[in-house]
Amino acid sequence: MHEAAALITGGTIEAARAVWEGPARHAVSIAGGLHHAMPGMASGFCIYNDPAIAIAWLLAAGATRIAYVDVDVHHGDGVQTAFYDDPRVLTISLHQTGRTLFPGTGFPDEVGAPGAAGSAVNVALPAFTGDAGWLRAFSGVVPVLLRSFRPQVLVTQHGCDTHALDPLADLELSVDGQRASYEALHALCDGRWLACGGGGYALDAVVPRAWTQLLAVAAHHSLEPGTALPPQWRAEAPQRVRAVTGQKSVGDTTGMPRTLGDGVSVRYRPWDAGEGDPDDPLDRAVAATRREVLPLHGLDPTVDR
Repeated sequence: MHEAAALITGGTIEAARAVWEGPARHAVSIAGGLHHAMPGMASGFCIYNDPAIAIAWLLAAGATRIAYVDVDVHHGDGVQTAFYDDPRVLTISLHQTGRTLFPGTGFPDEVGAPGAAGSAVNVALPAFTGDAGWLRAFSGVVPVLLRSFRPQVLVTQHGCDTHALDPLADLELSVDGQRASYEALHALCDGRWLACGGGGYALDAVVPRAWTQLLAVAAHHSLEPGTALPPQWRAEAPQRVRAVTGQKSVGDTTGMPRTLGDGVSVRYRPWDAGEGDPDDPLDRAVAATRREVLPLHGLDPTVDR
């Protein structure tokens, strides 16, 4: 475990170095994103917290404003903990509420320690949130804070366990919705972008498609969601998952997808000024985060988008 985790962490540090020192502006550490590990212990399948270590490397190299955005279905608790008292690092996590999912944290009132209030941001989403709700939540929190904070480096974690087929959680995104989040973060990145992988347990039907799209977006070569998948890959992927895990794969039970995307619309209603719909659990969750955090950045939660 040490050797594997150390190799992953070294890869993420090298990606951070490439982004900070050049020649790259974007880098992806697809094996990284082990966001649960704590300073003194492993947690949640994570031995060493490579995003946090890479952020610490960037700070030591001279960065003074780093934003970390975590779109894994689980709260990015380890990265938040590492920088909870550091105003130079803004951590934003959108995740299924800790009331129904590990690690049981990540609520709107977790906003950072004294002296760094507003540096931690958490959007605790109701179970069964789909593309439209997730993207609406993102639009109500992430753009306004990144524009205000103006990070020199954007670090992101792209766990694709938000997908409806993922066996460990209860959000209902599609690969198309996940791709929309990658495009949105790319658009918000003002130069240096370090992206990491993360969780994802639909190992054949979801993970390769999602992260192929992440790599393509980071490389400025977005792929059409309707791109057909090679028949040989569709046949062999479930077999390889069974060989490694000894269990049936998602592809065995649902049938392997035929295209890179899921073929669904990702239209959504962007967040506008105000509190949203008080009868909608999703809007209540977003409004709670905005009320807690935006005033700490000098922003009016009822006005700023």
